[in-house]
Amino acid sequence: MTYRVLIADDEERMRRVLAMVFDEMKDVKVVTSSNCVTTLNYLDKERFHLIITDLKVPEMGRVEFLRAIKGKLPDVPVIVLTAYGSVGSAIDAMKEGVFDYLTAPFENDILKLAVKRALKMSSLAIENKFLRQELESHYDFKNIIGNSPQVVDSLRLVGEVSNTDSTVLITGESGTGKELIARAIHYNSNRACGPLIALNCAAIPENLLESELFGYEKGAFTSAEKTKKGRFELASGGTFFLDEISEMSAAIQAKVLRVIESRELERLGGTETIKVDIRIICATNKNLEELVKCGKFREDLYYRISVFPIILPPLRDRKEDIIPLSKHFLKQFSMKMGKSPISLSKEVEKLLLMHRWEGNIRELQNVIERAVILCKSNIITTEHLPTSIVKCALSTDKLQNQPQNNSIVFDIPPHGLSLDALERQLVTQALEKSKNNKTKAAKLLGLTRGTFRYRLLKYGLSN
Repeated sequence: MTYRVLIADDEERMRRVLAMVFDEMKDVKVVTSSNCVTTLNYLDKERFHLIITDLKVPEMGRVEFLRAIKGKLPDVPVIVLTAYGSVGSAIDAMKEGVFDYLTAPFENDILKLAVKRALKMSSLAIENKFLRQELESHYDFKNIIGNSPQVVDSLRLVGEVSNTDSTVLITGESGTGKELIARAIHYNSNRACGPLIALNCAAIPENLLESELFGYEKGAFTSAEKTKKGRFELASGGTFFLDEISEMSAAIQAKVLRVIESRELERLGGTETIKVDIRIICATNKNLEELVKCGKFREDLYYRISVFPIILPPLRDRKEDIIPLSKHFLKQFSMKMGKSPISLSKEVEKLLLMHRWEGNIRELQNVIERAVILCKSNIITTEHLPTSIVKCALSTDKLQNQPQNNSIVFDIPPHGLSLDALERQLVTQALEKSKNNKTKAAKLLGLTRGTFRYRLLKYGLSN
């Protein structure tokens, strides 16, 4: 990488001396300017990684000049060199965001050290900006794969809630993309510049979860050697994503409820009340309404977090998205592994469509990654798929080709009908016939319990 450094000084001798300092730095290109007008014109036309300038600016005040530089390139570090230094001028310069302030006479080694530090900071700032742009682009709604009605409807809800601070509850089976949607909400909200803190409640032991959430003061317990901020506090100004919230104990649920209601907390062992400015997004793969009925989840907390519920359908209920998702992962892993573009054979596409995908999108992603690793050509064939998928698809195909003796003849009435209303009736009847046994009701309709649970949530029948 070649760094571009702009030296702005009204003395020609000083410009030459400074330029000589960079002669040993092969990765630096120096551009010089003798006045503030030329300097500001350069900043309009070219990209620089560092600006070195004197504070003597005859055309305009020194503070105004520094302010103008920062107005054009706010992320570029500025080093001020002057033979007329004073405490007041140094304070003024630092107030305008100057990276370093050196007074003459200064040694070349000191200047070189300041330059190296400034260029390192500039490089990190550019990298951070690039990574953030890539991150925000990754979670742009346009880049979330899915054309099925269920996904389109979910994304519509996500778009509507993103620019609010409302608490969101995302439900769906494991692997349906709940964290992806949570991140999309954050990066498309007015909190995108703030932190996104994520915590999987199921991944942390119960005795540690409280300190992770709320933090602790020094001496709060034996191993608390210094004060630590909790995740709620770290998320202030941004979004806190609580995944698998159903795994919290009743005691912690009560404390989380208080934070959600008041937006304030106390660290463990502390007495100071700390206010937090956060947006909360929760997710779970369990039916919270059933847990509330069983006394395993607080009813008041449930209503606090389910202000805006979003239900993500399982992959088997959105088969039209399987091939587009597969091709997306195929492109992603091919590039990551440095392989030429790879495609799916027709036979593989057929097998992927026939599979039930109990692990949903995460399972599909893992299958495609494995296939790319094994593929030595430019096309994925059945030999690159796990044998479980091939066997499962073959058995499904065999069942589908058997003559059906229980086929149902149904004529659509002349005035038409609502498919959702018909499906709701079928689900209701299945519950009645099974005496509200959801496992039996799911079997009556030929559905898995997870798919049946999705239907219950969809039609508000989970009570």
